[in-house]
Formats: sequence, structure tokens, C-alpha cells
Amino acid sequence: MPIRPPEIAKDKPAAATPMAFAKAIASAYRLYGREPAGALKLAQITPASLQQIDGHITAAQMEVLSGAAMHELDDEALGAFSRRLPWGSYGMLARASITSPNLGIALRRWCRHHALLTDDIVLRVTTSGNVAAITVNERKPGGVAEFGLVHVLRNIHGLACWYVDSRIALQGAFFPFAAPPHADAYALMFPGPLRFGAAQAEIRFDARYLDLPLRRDEKALQQMLQRALPLTVLQYRRDRLLVQQVRQVLATQPHQGHNAAGVAEQLNISVRTLHRQLREEGASLQQLKDEVRFGRAKDFLNRSDKPVKQVAAAVGFLNEKSFTRAFRLQTGLTPSEFRRENPK
Repeated sequence: MPIRPPEIAKDKPAAATPMAFAKAIASAYRLYGREPAGALKLAQITPASLQQIDGHITAAQMEVLSGAAMHELDDEALGAFSRRLPWGSYGMLARASITSPNLGIALRRWCRHHALLTDDIVLRVTTSGNVAAITVNERKPGGVAEFGLVHVLRNIHGLACWYVDSRIALQGAFFPFAAPPHADAYALMFPGPLRFGAAQAEIRFDARYLDLPLRRDEKALQQMLQRALPLTVLQYRRDRLLVQQVRQVLATQPHQGHNAAGVAEQLNISVRTLHRQLREEGASLQQLKDEVRFGRAKDFLNRSDKPVKQVAAAVGFLNEKSFTRAFRLQTGLTPSEFRRENPK
């Protein structure tokens, strides 16, 4: 029995999804010899508005239209590939990867198993230095239309965020076609640097996300699959990598007088967002500054014969007395005691 699409809220949010995507779904109906009138009516999209070149719909309308189409056409790819992806295909991929110990393994399994569903595209997870990428290689260049490529990348990015319960900030999104008339919508779908006319479709992000453990189980998956489409539009507030990113900023620039504004600027977020997300992760900027500061102090004490006074100055303390007092509060030991208990 088809799942009843959710009703659209009467107080509609701003329409930002390109009408071109609704047109692509309508085209999928005609590809299968069906008419999209019923699904368009459910989504409150009139035939006249469907023809608007620069028209937009809300995320809720897109969710209703996509959900109805996937059920009626029995194709979760919505006509993007040379053969259908029957209803439940993407759920099967999620089940096959949810037992993975970390996100990297989960995504690689998902991509590998996707090849069993269609040979139109090959999905890969790659890393180069500190950057990870999910790439979409088309077997026949230009064989998959714009909506199909966007649909796949939004799906896997949304699933990745859901797996680790974290916003995964994108460092770039690339598409192998010219910028469409509705290119402004891409900044909402793929926040970060955008490039059209690229060699292939891909998204890039910090490789450290791949090491995050999955925070979902089979029960959570069952609940999610009852209404999976919001994965592609859900914006996660929490970024579980932020604590590590802040530590890196503090550690790589030890001689700068770090404040919230400076750290936020380095991470391209607002000061308010910085404090809120750290609080959600049970941390604070001052706590992280102390961790990094005393980590450097321990390293100096372990690896050098510098007098405690010089170590205090090297990590930013005005005098040996204040350093010793703070170090004892942090570690339970004086610097001299710590050095004796941790010989080189």
C-alpha cells in the first residue's frame, strides 16, 4: 500500500526548489506512459505554474511530489537511469551499510552496492590529503540528466549526515553541465563553493568526517524509511567535527591571541554558531583553548629540559607561579611532578 504523502502546511515557507525539478518528475511519468496530474495535484502544483521557466516550489511540495512519484512509478530514481530502482532500493542500500563501524566504510559500501542497481553511474568515495570526495562517474557522459545527478548526491549527502547525526559541511560541489537558469538554488542545496562545467559530479568535504562512528541503528533506520525524503532537505545544526576543527585552529596558530571572532572567521561560521555548536557538543572555546595550551605545556615538559619558567612563557603565562597553579588544576600535578612521572 502506498504511503500517504504528508500534507503541505498552510503557512508555506519560501519557495526555493526550482520548478525545473518538478518538470523532471513530470517527464518521468510520461517516460513510463503515465500522467503526473494526480501527483501534481497532491503537491498543489498547477499545470500553469509547472510551465513557469523561473518558477519555484517549496521543499514540502517537492517532498510530496517526489514521494507520490516514487510510489506510483515504482522508481526511486524517478526516471534518471536506464532501468527502474524499485521502491525500497535505497532502503536496501542503507540496511547494507548501517552496521559499518564508521562513516567512511558505510559510504563505500553504499556506493559499491549502488552499482548492483544500475550501471549508468559509478559512485566512489576517495580521499586526497585532508579532503574526501564522493564522485559520480557516468558510463555515458551526459547520459544522466541534471536532476538525476542532483538527486543522487543530495541523497547520499543527506544519508551521511543522518548516519552520524551531524551537519557535514561541504568544501565544494561540482557538476558536469553548464550553470542552469536556476543556479541560485544550488547554494541552498549544496552550501559551499560551486562549480559548473566540471569533469564529473562530486561533493567534497573534510576527510575526518569519514572516521566518525555511526549513531543510528536498525530501529532508527526503520523509522527513517517511513519518510526518508526529508533526508535530502534536513539541515543539521550540530557539526560533530567542529570541536576537532577548533582544536586544529588553536594548535596550528599557537602564538595568536585567539578569541571567538577570530576562530569563527577561520571556520567560516558566525560567533553565535560557534558557541552554540560547541555547547551542543558539551564543550566551550575556553575549555578547548586550555586543552591545547596545556597539551603544548606537557609536550614541552616531556620533550625538553627547559626550566618551568621558560615553559610557562612559551605557552602564554605571565609567570611561573600562575602557570604552576593552573597546571595543577588541570592535571593534579605541578609541572615538576609531571616531568618526574613522565621521563623522556
